[in-house]
Amino acid sequence: MTTVLWVVLPILIAVGSALIAVYIMQQRLEVQLARERQSLGEARASLEAHKNTFEELDRLREEAVRRKSMDTFLNDLRTEQRRFVREQKMLFATRKCLVVQERLYFRHIPLCNWVEHEVPVEEGADIESLAKTLSVFSPELIGPGANATTPLANSNGVRPAKPVDPSDQPEDAATTTELFR
Repeated sequence: MTTVLWVVLPILIAVGSALIAVYIMQQRLEVQLARERQSLGEARASLEAHKNTFEELDRLREEAVRRKSMDTFLNDLRTEQRRFVREQKMLFATRKCLVVQERLYFRHIPLCNWVEHEVPVEEGADIESLAKTLSVFSPELIGPGANATTPLANSNGVRPAKPVDPSDQPEDAATTTELFR
């Protein structure tokens, strides 16, 4: 029995030592795997943050390009305005009307037909202020791209009216006096 004990005991000790070594190595591998998972998670978080940053930068660049193209489009818009006083003689009365015609252009291409407004003018009325209130294509209505450098906002295409002298008017029934330079 002692010989069996001397033979079996070292084998049991070797098996036990091997099991302890396997258990320790397994724990070391799990610790190493946990460290690798942690570094992989940090790398993924870093990549996700960079991806989000690049997507945000891409979105901001697209928005800037869109805004710039819209501004250049609005800078190419301009208006042309014609104003004149139309006098209509009916029997013993003369009726004066301020006629304002406006047209919207993209570069040199007209975008619409002439828009005409006709307003009766009383004697002594300020034609300039009346004509400004009749404008359809004002920079405020068209948009924020119409700034001080655009032809639209620069003078709004308005040509100042000359004062009307009634003695210069012809005597026919419906006369039109053009008031632009």
